[in-house]
Amino acid sequence: MTGTQTPGLISVIMPCYNSAAYLEEAVTCVMNQRYPSVELIVVDDGSTDESVTLLERLSTDYPSRITVLAQNHQGPFPARNLGLRKARGAFIAFLDADDYWTADCLTRLQSALESSTADLAYCGWQNVGETTHSRDPFIPPDYGAGDTTTAFLKNCPWPIHAALIRREVMDAVRGFSERRFSAMDYDLWLRIYAHTPKLTRVPEVLAFYRWHQHGQISKNRCRQVLDAVEVRQFFATHNPTLVSHLDKRELRTLTTGVLLREAYRSFWTRQLADAHALFRAAFKAGAWSMADLKYLLPSLLPYAVFKQLVTRNDREADAS
Repeated sequence: MTGTQTPGLISVIMPCYNSAAYLEEAVTCVMNQRYPSVELIVVDDGSTDESVTLLERLSTDYPSRITVLAQNHQGPFPARNLGLRKARGAFIAFLDADDYWTADCLTRLQSALESSTADLAYCGWQNVGETTHSRDPFIPPDYGAGDTTTAFLKNCPWPIHAALIRREVMDAVRGFSERRFSAMDYDLWLRIYAHTPKLTRVPEVLAFYRWHQHGQISKNRCRQVLDAVEVRQFFATHNPTLVSHLDKRELRTLTTGVLLREAYRSFWTRQLADAHALFRAAFKAGAWSMADLKYLLPSLLPYAVFKQLVTRNDREADAS
C-alpha cells in the first residue's frame, strides 16, 4: 500500500455507488476545502445511475485534482482500499459520496495533528436528511483523557468521515480488513488504536452524515450488531494488554453481552427478524442467564414459528 507520498497533501478517498443525487455536492465540498493541498480519489463501485457521467464532468471541471477509478460492485470498503493504493497524500481522509464537511474541516483536522504530533485527529458530526436518529450536533469525548479501551468497546467512536489519519498509520494497519462488512470502519478505528494511542480531538462539528432511503449499510441493524461484536472480540483477543484492566464479566458485557441487549431492544420494538437472529447469537455465545431463557428458547425455533408465537401472545395480551 505504501507508495510515493507528497508532503502536506491530503488524499480524500470517496467510494461511489449510485450516488448521483448527492455526488456533486460531496465532490464540490472536497474541492472547496480551505486546506490548500487536497487530492480526491473517487472509486465508482459499478454505478448504474448517472454517477459515471457526473464524475466524467467533474473530473474535467477540476483537472489534476480528481482521480476516478472503477471496480465491479464490491462494496465501499474494497473501494476505499483501492483508493488507498492510489493515494499520494501524507494524510488520509474518507468521505462518502452522500456526506459532506464544513469548508474548514480538513484545515482544522490537519492543524490538530500537527500541533499535537498525534497520528489521528477526529471531530464532531451531525445527522441530516431522512433520519429518525437525533439531529443534535454531537461532540465526541476526549478519548485520551479516560479509559480509551472501554470507550472504544462501547461504541464506534466516530463515523468514517470524521477523522484525518497520517498515511504511515494507514500503511501500518494495512487499510481496511474487509472481515465484517458493516463494521469495517469500527474495525479500522480499533486496529489504529491498538497501533497508536496518539489521538487528538477537534471539539466542533465539522462532518455531516446524510440519512436517506438508498441502501445504506447503516440501515441493516442486525448485521451491524453482529459485525460490531465480531470486531470487538477480535480486538480483545489480539490485544490482551489493552483489555487486561477489565475483569471477565466487564469484558463479556462489552463484547458478546451486546448481543442480548440488542436482541431485547429489537424484541420490544417488534423488529422480530432482528430479535430472532440476535437471541440465537446470544444463546450460542453463552451471553445469557436463566432469566433470559423465556425469550431465548423460542428463538431456537424457525423464524416463522417464533413470529407466530410472539404475534399470538400480543393478540392475547390485547384481548385481556
